[in-house]
Amino acid sequence: MSQPLRLIFAGTPEFAALHLKALLDTPHTIIGVYTQPDRPAGRGQKLIPSPVKQLAQQHGIPVFQPKTLRTPEAQTELAALEPDLMVVVAYGLILPQAVLDTPRLGCINSHASLLPRWRGAAPIERALEAGDYETGVTVMQMEAGLDTGPMLLKVTTPITSEDTGGSLHERLALLGAQALVQTVNSLETLKPEPQQDSLATYAHKLNKEEATLDWTHPALELERRIRAFYPRLISHTLWQGETLKVHAAHLTTGSGAPGQILAASKEGLSVACGEGALLITRVQLPGGKPLAFADLYNSRRELFVSGGVLGL
Repeated sequence: MSQPLRLIFAGTPEFAALHLKALLDTPHTIIGVYTQPDRPAGRGQKLIPSPVKQLAQQHGIPVFQPKTLRTPEAQTELAALEPDLMVVVAYGLILPQAVLDTPRLGCINSHASLLPRWRGAAPIERALEAGDYETGVTVMQMEAGLDTGPMLLKVTTPITSEDTGGSLHERLALLGAQALVQTVNSLETLKPEPQQDSLATYAHKLNKEEATLDWTHPALELERRIRAFYPRLISHTLWQGETLKVHAAHLTTGSGAPGQILAASKEGLSVACGEGALLITRVQLPGGKPLAFADLYNSRRELFVSGGVLGL
Protein backbone atom coordinates (compact mmCIF):
# COMPACT_ATOMS: atom_id res chain seq x y z
CA MET A 1 0.00 0.00 0.00
CA SER A 2 1.60 3.24 -1.13
CA GLN A 3 -0.86 5.52 0.66
CA PRO A 4 -4.13 5.30 2.64
CA LEU A 5 -7.26 4.81 0.54
CA ARG A 6 -10.65 6.50 0.59
CA LEU A 7 -13.05 3.62 1.22
CA ILE A 8 -16.79 3.20 0.96
CA PHE A 9 -18.07 0.28 3.01
CA ALA A 10 -21.33 -1.46 2.10
CA GLY A 11 -22.79 -4.06 4.47
CA THR A 12 -25.69 -4.75 6.78
CA PRO A 13 -25.56 -7.58 9.40
CA GLU A 14 -23.22 -8.24 12.32
CA PHE A 15 -20.98 -10.31 10.04
CA ALA A 16 -20.35 -7.17 7.99
CA ALA A 17 -19.99 -4.96 11.08
CA LEU A 18 -17.02 -7.03 12.25
CA HIS A 19 -15.34 -6.39 8.89
CA LEU A 20 -16.02 -2.66 9.19
CA LYS A 21 -14.61 -2.63 12.72
CA ALA A 22 -11.37 -4.17 11.44
CA LEU A 23 -11.07 -1.55 8.68
CA LEU A 24 -11.55 1.24 11.22
CA ASP A 25 -8.28 0.14 12.84
CA THR A 26 -6.30 0.73 9.63
CA PRO A 27 -4.84 3.96 8.16
CA HIS A 28 -7.55 3.97 5.48
CA THR A 29 -10.40 6.48 5.65
CA ILE A 30 -14.01 5.27 5.62
CA ILE A 31 -15.68 8.16 3.80
CA GLY A 32 -19.16 6.66 3.75
CA VAL A 33 -21.14 3.59 4.76
CA TYR A 34 -23.96 2.05 2.74
CA THR A 35 -26.42 -0.26 4.50
CA GLN A 36 -29.98 -1.54 4.15
CA PRO A 37 -32.85 0.71 5.28
CA ASP A 38 -33.87 0.32 8.94
CA ARG A 39 -36.21 -2.66 9.44
CA PRO A 40 -39.14 -3.07 11.86
CA ALA A 41 -38.48 -5.62 14.60
CA GLY A 42 -39.93 -6.83 17.88
CA ARG A 43 -43.49 -6.66 19.17
CA GLY A 44 -43.74 -2.94 18.62
CA GLN A 45 -42.29 -3.21 15.10
CA LYS A 46 -39.96 -0.34 15.90
CA LEU A 47 -37.48 0.55 13.15
CA ILE A 48 -34.07 -0.88 14.08
CA PRO A 49 -30.82 0.27 12.41
CA SER A 50 -28.51 -2.43 11.10
CA PRO A 51 -25.37 -3.38 13.07
CA VAL A 52 -23.28 -1.69 10.36
CA LYS A 53 -25.23 1.55 10.67
CA GLN A 54 -24.92 1.53 14.45
CA LEU A 55 -21.15 1.10 14.24
CA ALA A 56 -20.80 3.80 11.58
CA GLN A 57 -22.78 6.28 13.66
CA GLN A 58 -20.62 5.55 16.71
CA HIS A 59 -17.62 6.66 14.63
CA GLY A 60 -19.29 9.64 12.99
CA ILE A 61 -19.22 8.15 9.49
CA PRO A 62 -21.88 9.36 7.00
CA VAL A 63 -24.51 6.64 6.41
CA PHE A 64 -26.45 6.13 3.17
CA GLN A 65 -29.50 3.84 2.99
CA PRO A 66 -30.95 3.85 -0.55
CA LYS A 67 -33.55 1.21 -1.34
CA THR A 68 -31.73 0.60 -4.60
CA LEU A 69 -28.50 1.64 -6.30
CA ARG A 70 -30.03 1.53 -9.77
CA THR A 71 -31.34 5.11 -9.80
CA PRO A 72 -29.31 7.99 -11.26
CA GLU A 73 -29.76 9.87 -7.98
CA ALA A 74 -28.18 7.10 -5.89
CA GLN A 75 -25.33 6.66 -8.36
CA THR A 76 -24.61 10.41 -8.49
CA GLU A 77 -24.60 10.56 -4.69
CA LEU A 78 -22.06 7.72 -4.49
CA ALA A 79 -19.83 9.18 -7.21
CA ALA A 80 -19.71 12.51 -5.38
CA LEU A 81 -17.84 10.79 -2.54
CA GLU A 82 -14.93 10.12 -4.93
CA PRO A 83 -13.94 6.74 -3.47
CA ASP A 84 -10.77 4.88 -4.29
CA LEU A 85 -12.33 1.52 -3.42
CA MET A 86 -15.73 0.13 -2.39
CA VAL A 87 -15.72 -2.77 0.07
CA VAL A 88 -18.87 -4.93 0.14
CA VAL A 89 -19.74 -7.49 2.82
CA ALA A 90 -23.23 -9.02 3.04
CA TYR A 91 -24.82 -5.77 1.84
CA GLY A 92 -28.01 -7.26 0.42
CA LEU A 93 -28.35 -5.05 -2.67
CA ILE A 94 -27.19 -5.77 -6.21
CA LEU A 95 -24.48 -3.39 -7.43
CA PRO A 96 -25.19 -2.36 -11.06
CA GLN A 97 -22.30 -1.89 -13.45
CA ALA A 98 -22.40 1.89 -13.06
CA VAL A 99 -21.67 1.47 -9.34
CA LEU A 100 -18.99 -1.18 -9.92
CA ASP A 101 -17.24 1.27 -12.26
CA THR A 102 -17.40 4.26 -9.91
CA PRO A 103 -14.50 3.69 -7.47
CA ARG A 104 -11.05 4.26 -8.93
CA LEU A 105 -9.93 0.75 -7.91
CA GLY A 106 -13.29 -0.94 -8.34
CA CYS A 107 -15.21 -2.95 -5.75
CA ILE A 108 -14.17 -5.95 -3.68
CA ASN A 109 -16.31 -8.39 -1.69
CA SER A 110 -15.66 -10.66 1.29
CA HIS A 111 -17.70 -13.85 0.78
CA ALA A 112 -18.03 -16.62 3.38
CA SER A 113 -17.09 -19.62 1.27
CA LEU A 114 -14.21 -21.07 -0.69
CA LEU A 115 -15.31 -19.86 -4.10
CA PRO A 116 -16.41 -21.01 -6.57
CA ARG A 117 -18.10 -23.38 -4.11
CA TRP A 118 -21.23 -21.92 -2.53
CA ARG A 119 -21.92 -18.75 -4.41
CA GLY A 120 -25.10 -17.08 -3.19
CA ALA A 121 -27.05 -16.13 -0.09
CA ALA A 122 -26.39 -18.84 2.52
CA PRO A 123 -22.85 -20.20 2.02
CA ILE A 124 -22.13 -20.88 5.71
CA GLU A 125 -25.22 -23.01 6.27
CA ARG A 126 -25.01 -24.85 2.96
CA ALA A 127 -21.38 -25.86 3.48
CA LEU A 128 -22.24 -27.33 6.87
CA GLU A 129 -25.42 -28.99 5.62
CA ALA A 130 -23.54 -30.62 2.73
CA GLY A 131 -20.98 -32.15 5.07
CA ASP A 132 -18.02 -30.15 3.74
CA TYR A 133 -14.83 -30.73 5.72
CA GLU A 134 -13.63 -27.16 5.38
CA THR A 135 -14.83 -23.74 4.42
CA GLY A 136 -13.43 -20.23 4.56
CA VAL A 137 -13.63 -16.72 3.18
CA THR A 138 -12.80 -15.52 -0.31
CA VAL A 139 -12.07 -11.86 -1.02
CA MET A 140 -12.77 -11.17 -4.68
CA GLN A 141 -13.05 -8.40 -7.21
CA MET A 142 -16.69 -7.74 -7.96
CA GLU A 143 -18.29 -7.99 -11.36
CA ALA A 144 -21.87 -8.10 -12.61
CA GLY A 145 -22.35 -11.85 -11.95
CA LEU A 146 -23.33 -13.26 -8.54
CA ASP A 147 -20.07 -14.00 -6.67
CA THR A 148 -18.30 -14.74 -9.97
CA GLY A 149 -15.43 -12.25 -9.82
CA PRO A 150 -11.69 -13.02 -9.81
CA MET A 151 -10.37 -14.13 -6.42
CA LEU A 152 -7.77 -12.06 -4.58
CA LEU A 153 -7.28 -13.93 -1.28
CA LYS A 154 -8.59 -17.06 0.43
CA VAL A 155 -8.46 -18.19 4.06
CA THR A 156 -9.67 -21.59 5.24
CA THR A 157 -10.96 -23.21 8.42
CA PRO A 158 -12.00 -26.82 9.13
CA ILE A 159 -15.65 -27.63 9.80
CA THR A 160 -15.89 -29.75 12.95
CA SER A 161 -18.60 -32.19 13.99
CA GLU A 162 -19.60 -29.75 16.73
CA ASP A 163 -19.94 -26.67 14.53
CA THR A 164 -23.28 -24.97 14.05
CA GLY A 165 -24.22 -22.25 11.62
CA GLY A 166 -23.75 -19.84 14.50
CA SER A 167 -20.27 -20.97 15.55
CA LEU A 168 -19.08 -21.05 11.94
CA HIS A 169 -20.56 -17.61 11.33
CA GLU A 170 -18.58 -16.14 14.22
CA ARG A 171 -15.33 -17.79 13.16
CA LEU A 172 -15.64 -16.78 9.52
CA ALA A 173 -16.50 -13.19 10.44
CA LEU A 174 -13.20 -12.89 12.30
CA LEU A 175 -11.22 -14.66 9.57
CA GLY A 176 -12.91 -12.62 6.87
CA ALA A 177 -12.20 -9.33 8.62
CA GLN A 178 -8.49 -10.18 8.81
CA ALA A 179 -8.44 -11.30 5.18
CA LEU A 180 -10.20 -8.13 4.06
CA VAL A 181 -7.69 -5.86 5.80
CA GLN A 182 -4.83 -7.88 4.30
CA THR A 183 -6.40 -7.56 0.83
CA VAL A 184 -6.94 -3.81 1.04
CA ASN A 185 -3.39 -3.30 2.31
CA SER A 186 -1.91 -5.45 -0.47
CA LEU A 187 -4.30 -4.60 -3.29
CA GLU A 188 -1.55 -3.35 -5.60
CA THR A 189 0.42 -6.60 -5.44
CA LEU A 190 -2.30 -9.29 -5.39
CA LYS A 191 -2.88 -11.17 -8.62
CA PRO A 192 -6.57 -11.89 -9.37
CA GLU A 193 -7.33 -15.57 -10.01
CA PRO A 194 -10.30 -16.36 -12.26
CA GLN A 195 -12.91 -18.74 -10.86
CA GLN A 196 -13.60 -22.08 -12.53
CA ASP A 197 -17.31 -21.82 -13.23
CA SER A 198 -17.54 -25.60 -13.77
CA LEU A 199 -16.82 -26.08 -10.04
CA ALA A 200 -19.46 -23.62 -8.85
CA THR A 201 -22.31 -24.57 -6.52
CA TYR A 202 -25.15 -22.32 -5.42
CA ALA A 203 -26.06 -21.62 -1.78
CA HIS A 204 -29.81 -21.08 -1.91
CA LYS A 205 -31.38 -18.74 0.65
CA LEU A 206 -32.77 -20.56 3.69
CA ASN A 207 -36.53 -20.97 3.91
CA LYS A 208 -38.67 -21.91 6.90
CA GLU A 209 -40.04 -25.04 5.26
CA GLU A 210 -36.56 -26.59 5.30
CA ALA A 211 -36.54 -26.49 9.11
CA THR A 212 -39.32 -29.12 9.28
CA LEU A 213 -37.67 -32.45 10.04
CA ASP A 214 -38.60 -35.19 7.59
CA TRP A 215 -37.88 -38.39 9.47
CA THR A 216 -37.79 -40.46 6.27
CA HIS A 217 -34.42 -38.82 5.52
CA PRO A 218 -31.14 -40.32 6.79
CA ALA A 219 -30.10 -39.39 10.33
CA LEU A 220 -26.79 -37.97 9.08
CA GLU A 221 -28.61 -35.55 6.77
CA LEU A 222 -30.97 -34.39 9.55
CA GLU A 223 -28.16 -34.00 12.08
CA ARG A 224 -26.20 -31.79 9.70
CA ARG A 225 -29.25 -29.71 8.89
CA ILE A 226 -30.10 -29.11 12.56
CA ARG A 227 -26.56 -27.83 13.17
CA ALA A 228 -26.34 -25.90 9.91
CA PHE A 229 -29.53 -23.89 10.37
CA TYR A 230 -29.01 -23.15 14.08
CA PRO A 231 -29.63 -20.46 15.27
CA ARG A 232 -31.11 -18.75 12.17
CA LEU A 233 -33.75 -21.44 11.82
CA ILE A 234 -34.64 -23.84 14.62
CA SER A 235 -35.50 -27.29 13.29
CA HIS A 236 -38.83 -28.67 14.45
CA THR A 237 -41.24 -31.58 14.27
CA LEU A 238 -44.80 -32.33 15.32
CA TRP A 239 -45.42 -34.23 18.53
CA GLN A 240 -48.96 -34.93 19.70
CA GLY A 241 -50.26 -32.19 17.43
CA GLU A 242 -47.87 -29.52 18.71
CA THR A 243 -44.57 -28.18 17.47
CA LEU A 244 -41.49 -29.54 19.20
CA LYS A 245 -38.39 -27.48 18.41
CA VAL A 246 -35.12 -29.39 18.16
CA HIS A 247 -32.12 -27.28 19.10
CA ALA A 248 -29.47 -30.02 19.19
CA ALA A 249 -29.08 -33.69 18.29
CA HIS A 250 -26.41 -36.16 17.35
CA LEU A 251 -26.16 -39.54 15.68
CA THR A 252 -26.95 -42.70 17.61
CA THR A 253 -27.65 -46.37 16.90
CA GLY A 254 -31.05 -47.94 16.39
CA SER A 255 -33.67 -48.54 13.74
CA GLY A 256 -37.42 -48.41 13.36
CA ALA A 257 -40.17 -46.72 11.40
CA PRO A 258 -39.23 -43.11 10.51
CA GLY A 259 -40.10 -40.80 13.41
CA GLN A 260 -40.59 -43.64 15.89
CA ILE A 261 -39.39 -42.97 19.44
CA LEU A 262 -36.93 -45.76 20.19
CA ALA A 263 -36.07 -44.71 23.74
CA ALA A 264 -36.23 -41.76 26.11
CA SER A 265 -33.76 -41.17 28.93
CA LYS A 266 -31.68 -38.47 30.55
CA GLU A 267 -29.22 -38.89 27.68
CA GLY A 268 -31.84 -37.79 25.15
CA LEU A 269 -34.71 -38.81 22.92
CA SER A 270 -33.74 -41.49 20.41
CA VAL A 271 -35.72 -41.26 17.17
CA ALA A 272 -35.59 -43.57 14.14
CA CYS A 273 -34.88 -42.02 10.75
CA GLY A 274 -35.04 -43.30 7.20
CA GLU A 275 -31.51 -44.53 7.81
CA GLY A 276 -30.03 -44.69 11.32
CA ALA A 277 -31.28 -42.74 14.32
CA LEU A 278 -30.92 -39.37 16.04
CA LEU A 279 -30.51 -38.64 19.73
CA ILE A 280 -32.24 -35.32 20.46
CA THR A 281 -30.48 -33.60 23.35
CA ARG A 282 -32.00 -30.10 23.50
CA VAL A 283 -35.64 -29.24 22.83
CA GLN A 284 -38.27 -26.55 23.26
CA LEU A 285 -41.97 -27.11 23.89
CA PRO A 286 -44.58 -24.55 22.73
CA GLY A 287 -44.47 -21.50 24.97
CA GLY A 288 -41.44 -22.81 26.83
CA LYS A 289 -37.72 -22.17 26.89
CA PRO A 290 -35.03 -24.34 25.29
CA LEU A 291 -34.14 -27.16 27.69
CA ALA A 292 -31.68 -29.99 27.86
CA PHE A 293 -33.80 -33.08 27.19
CA ALA A 294 -32.66 -34.44 30.56
CA ASP A 295 -34.49 -31.58 32.32
CA LEU A 296 -37.65 -32.19 30.33
CA TYR A 297 -37.42 -35.92 30.91
CA ASN A 298 -37.18 -35.43 34.66
CA SER A 299 -40.41 -33.41 34.76
CA ARG A 300 -42.44 -34.65 31.79
CA ARG A 301 -41.21 -38.14 30.98
CA GLU A 302 -44.78 -39.34 30.44
CA LEU A 303 -44.87 -37.28 27.23
CA PHE A 304 -42.26 -39.41 25.51
CA VAL A 305 -43.25 -43.05 25.45
CA SER A 306 -41.33 -45.55 23.34
CA GLY A 307 -43.24 -46.44 20.20
CA GLY A 308 -44.74 -43.00 19.71
CA VAL A 309 -44.12 -41.35 16.36
CA LEU A 310 -42.82 -37.82 15.79
CA GLY A 311 -43.96 -35.85 12.79
CA LEU A 312 -47.68 -36.66 13.10
